[in-house]
Amino acid sequence: MTKRYDIIISGASYTGLALACALSQALRGDLAIAVLGASPATDDKSGVSPRAFAISAASKRMLDVLGVWPRIEAEAEPVNEIEITDSSLDAGIRPVLLTYDNHLEEGEPASFIVQDAVLAAALHQVASEAAGVDLIPLTAQSFTEVPGGVRVTCANGAELSASLLVAAEGRRSAVRETAGIKLVTWEYGQSGICTVVAHEHPHNGRAVQHFLPSGPFAILPLPGDRSCVTWSENRQEAKRIMALDDTAFLDELAKRFGRRLGALALAGPRASWPLSMHIARSFIAPRLALVGDTARGVHPIAGQGLNLGFRDVAALAESVADGVRVGLDAGDHEALERYERWRRFDSTMSTAAYDGLNRLFSNDSTLLRSFREAGLGLVDRLPAAKSAFIKEAAGVTGNPPRLLQGQAL
Repeated sequence: MTKRYDIIISGASYTGLALACALSQALRGDLAIAVLGASPATDDKSGVSPRAFAISAASKRMLDVLGVWPRIEAEAEPVNEIEITDSSLDAGIRPVLLTYDNHLEEGEPASFIVQDAVLAAALHQVASEAAGVDLIPLTAQSFTEVPGGVRVTCANGAELSASLLVAAEGRRSAVRETAGIKLVTWEYGQSGICTVVAHEHPHNGRAVQHFLPSGPFAILPLPGDRSCVTWSENRQEAKRIMALDDTAFLDELAKRFGRRLGALALAGPRASWPLSMHIARSFIAPRLALVGDTARGVHPIAGQGLNLGFRDVAALAESVADGVRVGLDAGDHEALERYERWRRFDSTMSTAAYDGLNRLFSNDSTLLRSFREAGLGLVDRLPAAKSAFIKEAAGVTGNPPRLLQGQAL
């Protein structure tokens, strides 16, 4: 037998769980929602992940409305200040080219750093308590259109049907592939490396972005005297670094980290992954919507990947909820077209911008470094430019969906 739902979300990712929470809250549990897949809270087989996310002010507002933020607030570190340097790896001194206070005009931090295990556990808990939501530990294998909806076949042969299918499966998506939605994609030849370090001196909420020839090296403050470190390296060099023992790995990290925060010690495992970028040629198909990394995957240079996914969640939840309230079914094509119009342009521009930043800064050209230093120095002397940059990164510019403004649907 095929079990019937109104909405099936394939992928218990951060965006998938947040979408289930948003739709349940907006429609007061009146729709039956299935979330397929192992959640990130329970799918980490190697221990606590070292990754952390920069949560923008807009994303924080949405998480607050959904009841997620109160569960993670104590473990979220506000970013009070950001500084940017651009130098070679062996430079004895790394001059600070740009620094700015990371608060909005009303004093609210523009971003917070949250470890992914903390966020995943909170999202999973809220989703498990949401009215009308079933968390099902099955994986979608394929789907077919049927009158009035779709039928999803899971890896174990079970079948579910719904008016709307949402793919929130990450960069590799069986649902997107079944739908025949093609990608624009390219590889960077870089790998990301991530770990957590403890340091001798307090960070005081300062995030640092060192632009090095091999790629950006970011220091993200965590609660206590700890920071999440994430950086980009040539893939062969990353492979060599990841193969080192802890002492040698820490030496490599210290070369890039600098001495400002004193002695360093590893405070978590390390992880590495290849870096690439993609964007789907369409974010929708009949009875189908793509969100998060299934729709687009960006370079981590600006730390905005998850925030882009949460923008998808806010836009899709509002589009679907508004349609359902006027009598349309959850998979109505007009609602999906509204969602795509809302998110397509922003996604395309963000993908291109982060790609351009990586190409501009991930090189050792003396000429380009001179241009970069001049440009960053100019921005550093223009308060209005800094304010505009902070607002854009915080996700509060333009006319964002209501959830990102802190308003319930």
